[in-house]
Amino acid sequence: MGSTGGSGSIGGATNVRVVVIGDSGTGKSSLIVSVATDSFPERAPPLLPPTRLPPDFYPDRVPLTIIDTSSRPEDRNKLGAECKKADAIILTYACDQPITLERLSSYWLPELRRLEVKVPVIVVGCKLDLRDDQQLSLEQVMTPIMHQFREIETCIECSALKQIQVAEVFYYAQKAVLHPTAPLFDQETQTLKPRCVRALKRIFILCDHDRDGALSDAELNDFQVKCFNAPLQPSEIVGVKKVVSEKLPEGVNEHGLTLTGFLFLHALFIEKGRLETTWTVLRKFGYNDEIKLRDDLLPTAQFKRAPDQSIELTSEAMDFLRGIFSMFDIDGDGALRPQELEDLFSTAPERNCCNCWQSMGRRHLRGFNREECIGSCDLEWISICVGSHDSYGSCQKPCLFNLYWVPWRSCFGISCDPSSTA
Repeated sequence: MGSTGGSGSIGGATNVRVVVIGDSGTGKSSLIVSVATDSFPERAPPLLPPTRLPPDFYPDRVPLTIIDTSSRPEDRNKLGAECKKADAIILTYACDQPITLERLSSYWLPELRRLEVKVPVIVVGCKLDLRDDQQLSLEQVMTPIMHQFREIETCIECSALKQIQVAEVFYYAQKAVLHPTAPLFDQETQTLKPRCVRALKRIFILCDHDRDGALSDAELNDFQVKCFNAPLQPSEIVGVKKVVSEKLPEGVNEHGLTLTGFLFLHALFIEKGRLETTWTVLRKFGYNDEIKLRDDLLPTAQFKRAPDQSIELTSEAMDFLRGIFSMFDIDGDGALRPQELEDLFSTAPERNCCNCWQSMGRRHLRGFNREECIGSCDLEWISICVGSHDSYGSCQKPCLFNLYWVPWRSCFGISCDPSSTA
């Protein structure tokens, strides 16, 4: 499930700036020349000017600017300034020079922390063709360093001379910026972060059209088309569910893929390095890089009215909200219990106003005074209050506040305030 196509702008990024640092003689300049020209330079200059990889170089179609740096003491301030402007850092060592590997943790990584550079770091072992076969594996060498320095996104070895994994070095750097791990996944606990879980749960519920707690084959296919513009073949759907059921039996039931299975799939994508899949899903449903719904999806309601006018919902909005109430009143008792209220707001944007429900217990369709919620809830929310109210004097028209997210422009009308003496 999931394959992405480039768009020229991912998560708002139109260019990725990568700064290459490391000890002198580790192969920084040769690495940059090699990726830009597909050839190994016989004599690489000591310091290269900024190098740009075009948008079509990588699948995300976002251009990459590579900044070479000098490790000479007299250039330390300039190096620090470049690091602070970086979107990602490539930190090099030479596979045939163990001392350069040791200096990653003794100098370079602490120096980045001292400079307060808080961007992904890609550790790159250059000159792989000169590596001694008796040396420890990359995993053995880097695991303790990565535990100490969580800012390291990934590690890779390459050879500019042999053109081995050179393009991958910068691909991982770009990917770490466009599809970051930190907002999604806790590396220490190896679990999805709470904000990511909440967003994916909301997406699951929105895609579960029949509200049976599982994504059927048809719903999975609709989800795939929406996110990736391509349908799933029946055999692919079978394969997805098989992978989930083998690892997590409760992830699939007779109706399809459960929420538990849906979350498991995304954790699996991330563990396998396919973060772009989860990020594509989140961005298609309106989430930004902080996993918050974009501001343009949350319009602020603003109404112009005279002092003797009040705002009422239209009959269309009232019918809509009555239907929503009935949909979530699972036991049909004419009241929304705490769990039913929680289900109702499960697809709502994160807002503090939802906390007001926790102290209200059950809510009947013909319910409570609007002042109970208006004081503590944002005006973009609508609460239940169908029926006549003492505060409305002679007004017998039903009105609704704070029940569900409603398309505002089609829902409100302005009328004379019935409590006005004019």
